[in-house]
Amino acid sequence: MFWQQLLNGITLGSSYALIALGYTMVYGIVQLINFAHGEIYMFGAFAGLFLIMVAGWNIACALLGAMAFCMLLGVVVERVAYRPLRGKSSRLSALISAIGVSIFLSTLMVIIAGTNPRSYPDVLPIHNYQLGAVQASSLQIIILLLSAILMIGLELMVRRSRIGKAMRACSQDIEAAALMGINVNRVISFTFAVGSALAAAGGVMVAIYYNALWPYMGTMAGMKAFCAAVLGGIGSIPGAMVGGISLGIMEIMGVAYLSSSYKDAIAFGILILVLIIRPQGLMGQKIVKKV
Repeated sequence: MFWQQLLNGITLGSSYALIALGYTMVYGIVQLINFAHGEIYMFGAFAGLFLIMVAGWNIACALLGAMAFCMLLGVVVERVAYRPLRGKSSRLSALISAIGVSIFLSTLMVIIAGTNPRSYPDVLPIHNYQLGAVQASSLQIIILLLSAILMIGLELMVRRSRIGKAMRACSQDIEAAALMGINVNRVISFTFAVGSALAAAGGVMVAIYYNALWPYMGTMAGMKAFCAAVLGGIGSIPGAMVGGISLGIMEIMGVAYLSSSYKDAIAFGILILVLIIRPQGLMGQKIVKKV
């Protein structure tokens, strides 16, 4: 039973990791917690459903289409809700704006799709594979492989590409990066776009895996992904990956060995412990500000 629950936890945690990456990238550059990120994850799930049901696309094209749509949505959110406040007001104003965008997007989806849960059609043939005492479905394998590809691709892009170097420069000192000729606005927009695309991929995969999606599905998922980002070390891309998978494992183990009623409490309990014991997270670095 332990190994089966471990597999289930890694599958759930990979979706948390994809959402947490958006939080940690944005925070690493502009020191902002984008609380509308969970709603972008939700929009990605609905965009994939729309492309399959209405446009007639297959699941691979629908996934790419949902990612592209959410990239655009993320850029629009950054341009409209965050950029006008950058450098002109306190961080509290940006935080309030993020909460406002979150409420606006979830309410907009209620108006568009209603409040009733929906489900994806049978877009993938499901096969079960027995590996000793562990049973893995083909859907779990696809989710794990796709998550790994996206996370490794992100890490390579940040480490090897020119825009990745610009992102790292902005995360170190955004003012110095601007003085060195880096287009800071373009880098921030690109960061929002990439984070939103990863969230959309997570939304589509989770909606197919659990066969359910609804307008408020992003609220709790986004909060748990934020906990995962803090657990791994907010601002650290590898930390977001480790934090998401760790949180998914702990959540599933808590449900399996304690009670399902503790499912949501586990994430927030971990957040409190991390903030008390190791505020910088598992892979974050302690920053000392010199006065």
